[in-house]
Amino acid sequence: MSDYWPWWAGAIGLALVTINYTLTTDRSFGVSSAWDRVLHWRRERHLEEMDEEFTDDQALAEALAAATAEHFGTGASTLPQVPYGNSQPLEADTEPAASESPAATSLRPAPLVTQAALLISIFLGGLIAAVTSGRFHLRYDMGPGFRNLVTANPTTMIALLFVGGVLVGFGTRLAGGCSSGHGLNGCGRLRPVSIVATAVFFGTAIVVSFLLWKVV
Repeated sequence: MSDYWPWWAGAIGLALVTINYTLTTDRSFGVSSAWDRVLHWRRERHLEEMDEEFTDDQALAEALAAATAEHFGTGASTLPQVPYGNSQPLEADTEPAASESPAATSLRPAPLVTQAALLISIFLGGLIAAVTSGRFHLRYDMGPGFRNLVTANPTTMIALLFVGGVLVGFGTRLAGGCSSGHGLNGCGRLRPVSIVATAVFFGTAIVVSFLLWKVV
């Protein structure tokens, strides 16, 4: 691993990771959303517990009945009670069966432990690659290119990196995803919003790189 992978090998590797993650979790691959959920793990764990609580149809029906009785009173319901497990005959104008629409669980993100494992794996994978290639070393700046083109002052460099990180995080949440979410999963699924988002941030990166290296 003394050299970087060729571009086509990296593309195949990213495709395999994305496809495997989607098939394994039935969710879209994304790093920014994983960070957000892991940082707010208490809230996400509470939501997962609520989902688990209502996976039982009987428990869900009892909870809905209790909430209805609390809000409207015990005499609000005039429908005959049907023992659990028995079904009522459907009327002609009944809504389509729930099985014909996407499952509600498919709208929820991947399990919290899965996304935590994803973030840890990204860190460990980069560390292993750097160590085995002999390029691992601690750095406290962005290298000579950043010093020559932007600033060599350590305080200014830290301030710029902090502001840049905040802007990246704000833009990522505003766009509803990062490069991995939109570029890998969204474009792979031909979602228009992901195609537009990917075109915008890649186009902006090209323009900024050109200005840094050719103009500045």
